[in-house]
Amino acid sequence: MTTRAPTAGVDPATAQRMLREQVATLFATTKSATVADALVAWTFGALFYWQLRDPWVLGWLGLHFLQLLRYPSQAAYHRDPAADNRSVFWASRHWKEMLFFSCVWGALPWMMMPAGNMPMTSMIVLIIVGLCSTGLPAVAARWSSVLAFVLPMNIGLISALVWHGSNTHLALAFLVAVYLLATLQIAHTLNKMLTESLLARFEKEALAEQITEQMAVTQRLSDEKTRFFASASHDLRQPLHAIALFGAVLERELHSHSAGEHAKRLMQAVHAMGTSLDTMLDMSRLDADVVQPELNAVALRPMLQALNQLFASRTQAKGLQLRVRTTGLWVRTDPQLLQRLLANLVENAIKYTDVGGVLVLARAKHDKVWVEVVDTGRGIAPENREKIFEAFYQIDNPGRDRNQGLGMGLSIVRRLSHLLHHPLHLTSRPGIGTRFRLKLPLASIPKIDGVRAEAASTPSGMPPREPTQQAPALVLPSPVLLLDDEADIGEAMTALLASYGVQLEVVTHEAAAEQAFSQAAVEARPFAALICDYRLAEGADGLETAQRLRAKFNPELPFLLVTGETSPQRLQRIRSSGVPVLFKPVVAQTLIQTLAKLIAKA
Repeated sequence: MTTRAPTAGVDPATAQRMLREQVATLFATTKSATVADALVAWTFGALFYWQLRDPWVLGWLGLHFLQLLRYPSQAAYHRDPAADNRSVFWASRHWKEMLFFSCVWGALPWMMMPAGNMPMTSMIVLIIVGLCSTGLPAVAARWSSVLAFVLPMNIGLISALVWHGSNTHLALAFLVAVYLLATLQIAHTLNKMLTESLLARFEKEALAEQITEQMAVTQRLSDEKTRFFASASHDLRQPLHAIALFGAVLERELHSHSAGEHAKRLMQAVHAMGTSLDTMLDMSRLDADVVQPELNAVALRPMLQALNQLFASRTQAKGLQLRVRTTGLWVRTDPQLLQRLLANLVENAIKYTDVGGVLVLARAKHDKVWVEVVDTGRGIAPENREKIFEAFYQIDNPGRDRNQGLGMGLSIVRRLSHLLHHPLHLTSRPGIGTRFRLKLPLASIPKIDGVRAEAASTPSGMPPREPTQQAPALVLPSPVLLLDDEADIGEAMTALLASYGVQLEVVTHEAAAEQAFSQAAVEARPFAALICDYRLAEGADGLETAQRLRAKFNPELPFLLVTGETSPQRLQRIRSSGVPVLFKPVVAQTLIQTLAKLIAKA
C-alpha cells in the first residue's frame, strides 16, 4: 500500500505542510490507543479462555503480544528530531503498523470464534465493530491509514462468519459488510472534512501573513512619508526662518521710509508661508501627543466675540454676513485649543460659502453646550463627509490652488475634538448648506472674590487671575550665545537682536561654544542666555549639546531651543525635556518676547 498523493491543485509546499499536520495527528494518540488496545485484548482474551479453554485463544494472545512489541517503533516518532522533515517516512510507517494491528484483530474470529456458541460469536462481532468505530477518528487524517485500519479486521470477521455458514452467521456477515461500507463512507467524508479544514487553516494563516506583511509595508511607507515630510518641512523652514529674521530687520529699518510698504508686504508673504508650515506642524504635534489640553471653566461670550472680530472683515470682503450669537454660558475646555477648533470651522464655512452667510451660536442642552457653525454654502455630498476630515483633501480643488489653503483645517478640527473629548457632528445638504455641531460639557460660572465672573474674563474666555496692570518695558538678556550651523540664520539673528540692543555671538558647533563660554568667563562678561538650534551639523543633537554646555558652565543659564522639526518622535522628545521651544520660522516679536520672559524667570 502506498501513501495517498497530495490533494490535486495544492502547491507542493502546502501539500508538505498538510502531510506534516496529518502525521502529527495520526501519532498524537499512539500511547493512549496502545494502552486501551492492550486492556481490551487481554480482558476479552482471559474471558474467552475461561469460557472455552481453547488453546487457540492463547495463540491469539501471543500474536497480540507480538503486535504490542511494535509499540516502540511507533513511539519513536515523538523522539525523532527530524520528524517534520520525514513526514513521508512516518506516514508510511503508520499505515504499515495499522495494517499489522488490523490483521492481528482480523485473525481473532478465525482463531477464537466457537462454532456453536452464538453469544461468544456475537461478542467477537461487537468487539471488532466497536474497536473499528472508536479507532476510526484517530486514523481519519490519512486515507491510507483508514484502509489499513478498517479493512483487514472487518474482512477477517466477515470471512470467518461466512466460513461457518449457518443462516445466523451469514446474516451477521451481511450486517458487518453493510457496516463496513457505511464505515468507509463515513471515513471518507471525515477525511475530506479534515483535509479541507487543514487547507482552510493554511489559507487563513497565509492570508494573515499577507495582511501582516502588507501592514508592515504600509507602516514602512507611512514612516518614510513621515520622515520625508519632516525633512522637507525642516529644510523649508531653515531659509524661511532666515528670511523672516532679515525681513523683520528691514521692516524696522524702513518703517518711516517709502519702501517700508514693500517690507511690510514681504513680511505678510513670509507670515502666510509660515502659517502653512505651522498648520503642518500642528498636525505633527497632534499626532505625536505633544499637545496636552488644560481644561478649565471658560466663558463662551468673549471667545465668540473674538471670532466675530477675526472673521468680520473677511466675510464682508466676500459679500457674506457673519452672525455670532454670544451667550453667557460657560464650558469646561481648553480655551486656546477650542479657539483654534472653532476658528478652523468658521474659516472653512466662509471658504465654501458664496452666497448668504455664516452663523455661530451656542445653546445649552441638559448638561451639554452645543456650539454650532452653520453656513449657506455649497454643502457636502454624502460620499465626501468622511473624506473632508482627511489631511490635504479638498472638495473642488483638484489643481491644489494654494489660495484655498492646504486642506488640513478640518483634519485638525477632528483631531482637536478627539483630544478635547468634544464630539463633533456634521449635517449637510448639497446646495443648501452645512452645520457642524460641537458638544461641550457645561460648566458652572466660577466666582472671583465671591462675585460671579460672568463679565470678568479674558479674550480667551478665562477669568483674570489678578487686576490688569500696564505691561512693563521688555528687559532683554545680553550678551546671548547662539549655537546654529546656518550662517544666514546667524547673520539675520545678529542683525535683529542688535536692533533691540542685544549683543549676539554666533558659533556653529559645540567646541566653538565651549571656547566662547571660556573666553566670556575670562573677560568677566558671562552670557545671559543660550539659543540653540535642535538639529546641528553632522547630525549633532542641539538639545543634548546645550544641556552639556549648561551643565559644564552654568546650569542656571536661560536656554531657548529653536527648531524646524515636525517629526512626531522628535517633538515628543522636545516636550518631554521641558525646555522652552520656538518653531521656525520664528516671528521676530515672538522671539523678543520669549527672550524677555526667559530673563524675567531667571
